Parts: sequence; C-alpha cells; structure tokens
Amino acid sequence: MNKISKAVVSRLPRYYRYLDELKQQNIERISSKELSKLMNVTASQIRQDLNNFGGFGQQGYGYNVGYLYEEIGKLLGLDTKHKMVIVGAGNLGQAIANYGNFKNRGFEITALFDKNKDLIGKKTANYEIKDIVNLYDYIKENNIEIVALTLPKEPAKIIAEKLVECGVKAFWNFAHTDLKFSNDVIVENVHLSESLMKLTYRISEKNMHDK
Repeated sequence: MNKISKAVVSRLPRYYRYLDELKQQNIERISSKELSKLMNVTASQIRQDLNNFGGFGQQGYGYNVGYLYEEIGKLLGLDTKHKMVIVGAGNLGQAIANYGNFKNRGFEITALFDKNKDLIGKKTANYEIKDIVNLYDYIKENNIEIVALTLPKEPAKIIAEKLVECGVKAFWNFAHTDLKFSNDVIVENVHLSESLMKLTYRISEKNMHDK
C-alpha cells in the first residue's frame, strides 16, 4: 500500500463515527452521494479517500455500512485492544478516564498516576489513581502501549523521555508543548486552546462578514 496522506488519515475517524451512527439506525447500505450529504464533504472526496485502501464500494450498490465500518476500524487499529495509562489525574485526566466510549473502541485504561497525595489511592471511573513514583515499573510490568499525558509542560517532557526508555512507543499528549522523538515513537499532540482559537477566528471572520 502506498503511503497515505495525513489529510486522508485524519478523516478516517470521522467516517468511522458517521458509519457507527448509520449502524445504530439499522441502515445497511449507503451511496457516496448520501454519505457526502451527511458529512458535508463531496462524494468525489469520499471515493478518493476510500480508494486509497481498495475502495470498499460497488458501482450501483454503494457501500455496505457494516462492512465499511469494520474495515475502517481495522485501518484505525480498533480490532485489537490497546492498553493505556493516564499520567496526571487532575480534572482533564479524570474527565478522559470517565469517558466510557474509549472502552467501546478498544482502549483499555488500566490506571491513572499522579504525585498529589490527596489523589493517590482514590478511584475515578473504577480506575485506581496510583503514585507516580511507581509509574515506570508499572509500564514495564504491564506492557502499556499508550500513555496519555495531562501534565504541565516541563514535567511532561521529563516523564515522556523516561517512558520512552521504558519502551513506550505512543503518547497522547495534552501538555502545552509538542513532544518530539525518533520515528519509532508516535506522538499525537493535542492542544485544546488551539482548537478553541480556531473557533474564535471563525467567529471574528463571521462578524466581519456580517458588518
């Protein structure tokens, strides 16, 4: 398979979400034109995106919703379990732990870690908050694949570097810094404030247009 562009990959979770909604409505098949209306992208774009992976559709029939949902799930790696811990059990860390849909998608959160003595030993969403001093041994002993970092900038960098030494290959990073490692370590940097600023830009743009 040729290398797929980041733009195409970034759209796969959206396809997956809409197909899930169609499944819940017991819709068995859908055309690229019908899907384009739901997702507000062109039918041509949908066909081009899916053709990167073999197409999945049949002319005159469209797409089998259940089959396409499963195949995109496989492309996204959701057909296997991914063990994850959250480092930083503050409001954001606990909010992520409490989001039940992660488990439905194959993400198994096994524990949260923090240095705050008032939090250690407590449970959130049935996950125990553990002392961060035990983090590195826990990672090695439990074959953790993904680490979510909900920490301030500086400790996030230090802890991430140590976790790479422990064998962690993937970070979901909410810290206010872009983590960068060698190509064998995968990082998804999430900046909530940047997303919000995109929204305020569009508000400002609309207000200027309406004047």
